[in-house]
Amino acid sequence: FIHKSILQLIDQKNNFHFTQFVVLYCLFKFLCAIKIAMERYNEQILFELSRDSNISNIELAERIGLSPSACLRRVQELERKKIITGYKAHIDTEQLGIGFKAFVTVGLSEHTNAAQMKFEQAITLSKEVLECHNVTGAFEYILRVETVDLKSYKQFHTNVLGNIEKVATITTHVVMASIKDS
Repeated sequence: FIHKSILQLIDQKNNFHFTQFVVLYCLFKFLCAIKIAMERYNEQILFELSRDSNISNIELAERIGLSPSACLRRVQELERKKIITGYKAHIDTEQLGIGFKAFVTVGLSEHTNAAQMKFEQAITLSKEVLECHNVTGAFEYILRVETVDLKSYKQFHTNVLGNIEKVATITTHVVMASIKDS
């Protein structure tokens, strides 16, 4: 917008002075820098909230270098724009008795919309599946699965995945350790 305004002024006046151009150009660069700084604050807010969604507004403001009121306005704007869609609690699953975690790849025998819809409907009903992602490559889906133990996973593998129509391949990748989980 500002760039177009500068060009319009130059086009409208043949006697446009170089100094006027320099002043307008500097103003344009200054406003661009302000916009970039504002975007950086939003990026910092999103980064900090993704690390700790339970952080207080005062601590968040201190970490990113804004006043608490300015920080809160930015967070509310990010929520209003649906950039922030919710907040999550990090749960110690071991304390809940979850001792088996795996990523499971699933290939379908048909690559039709109907086959995918049936699979997705069946998976959404499974409490063991915490995430389901439709991906490109050698298989159609990656699942994040958590169960009490290997025995309960085998039951899920057989009774849930094994009974979904059009499932052709199931490959389980057992999680030995989670280095980063955010």
